[in-house]
Amino acid sequence: MIGEISSRIKDKLEEKDKVRENTIIISRNIVRNCRSAMYNLHRNKMDEAKSLIMDTSEMLEKTHFLRNDHPDIYYSGFLEHAQQEFTECMIVYSILSNKKENLLIPGPDELCVSEIAYLNGLGDVSGELRRHILDLIRAGTPEKGEVHLQLMEKIANCLMMFDYPDAMTHGLRHKTDITRSIIEKTRGDLTNAMRQQKLEKAMKDFEKMIN
Repeated sequence: MIGEISSRIKDKLEEKDKVRENTIIISRNIVRNCRSAMYNLHRNKMDEAKSLIMDTSEMLEKTHFLRNDHPDIYYSGFLEHAQQEFTECMIVYSILSNKKENLLIPGPDELCVSEIAYLNGLGDVSGELRRHILDLIRAGTPEKGEVHLQLMEKIANCLMMFDYPDAMTHGLRHKTDITRSIIEKTRGDLTNAMRQQKLEKAMKDFEKMIN
């Protein structure tokens, strides 16, 4: 009797261990794909980024059954990290590829990620938008960064609404503080760049006038 019971338990644990190992591999591949997609996004290679994002979405879909079949694995942490990376990547892609006046940012239900993973992924978006704004400054078009700075402010205001214990939000408060710091640095960089641009334009106009 004991032998049969222990044998059944062992079989179930063996199955769970295989599922766990496979999920860890999928999670790592999701993170790698998202980082590669982000690399392409910042180089304006939208088609390459979109292809990687679609592949990543398919990978993530393979883990959906865990929520019901193996909730202990689903909520163990490493899959949530992968969902955060996917959320961040999808939101940045939505922003940088947007060609319309009304920006549509996907929510957690559309991305099929947990609400906490979504919020933490959203908390990382400002760092990528700052990187994009710095690229615009280097390209001599700082004025295009204003819309992204405003979006960073909206994200920060959104995150500040979720002032709950870290046990619930998994470090979201810290990310919110970092987001505010990033915004202040970016505002300073953008302000200086636009002032410099105006000064250079004024000097050129004055040079034309005296010539």
